[in-house]
Order: sequence, then structure tokens, then C-alpha cells
Amino acid sequence: YIPQGPVCTNLGLKPGQRLTVKGKVAPNAKSFVMNLGKDATLLGLHFNPRFDAHGDVNTIVCNSKKVEEWGAEHREAVFPFQKGGTAEITFAVNQNDVTVHLPGHQFTFPNRLNLSVFDYFDTQGDFTLQSLSWE
Repeated sequence: YIPQGPVCTNLGLKPGQRLTVKGKVAPNAKSFVMNLGKDATLLGLHFNPRFDAHGDVNTIVCNSKKVEEWGAEHREAVFPFQKGGTAEITFAVNQNDVTVHLPGHQFTFPNRLNLSVFDYFDTQGDFTLQSLSWE
């Protein structure tokens, strides 16, 4: 069972804009997910920090999803999250990719679906959303 957090469906994030997510990681967290895309079937960025899930330990796995088809997984070795801690993540939308800003680290993930606007955002798993802001 993966708890589903809030779902946003008309964000209207365009290149040059950013979405900042703040929340709390569960004390016994195994993994959590943030999805950013056009809707639930077209995900430009599936962001999945894994404390201990699917054979990964303290690894961030990113991917894209087009209807039922997942792309190639991208792994980041930097893992700034702590169980029971707070997390702040900013997703900056660019023309051809999304820059993910983490505490003390950032990386980019390509906009594989060539989305011109990101309308959809959700969180799942061992994370409690506290605030969402965009500019």
C-alpha cells in the first residue's frame, strides 16, 4: 500500500518557472515519489528517492512515463534525505529539461516527452506534503 498525497491538476508550469515542495519524511520511510507531468498518464518526471526499496538503498531514481511505458531509469548517487527529517525540493522547468534542486546538490532530467507545460503534480509514499509554492 502506497499512501497517496495531494494531487494538483492545473499547475500551468512553463519554462522559466519553478515548483518548490516542502514536507516531512516518515520516520520509517522506505521510499517516496513526486510526479510532474501533463496528467497521471504522461509523466515528464517521476522522482523517487529510495531509502530501501526495489533493491536500491539511499538512491534517487528518476524516470519518465508515457501512458504505460516507462523510459530508462536515471540514478543519482547523492542522497540528502533523512528518515524523520524535513525535505525541500525545487523543480525548475527549462526548455529541454527539469532541474531538480536538492539541499547542497542539483541535477537535470531531460524533458523526454517534450511537454510545453507541466500541469500535473502528485506525491506518494512515505512523505507528508506541508507546502507547495511556485513562481
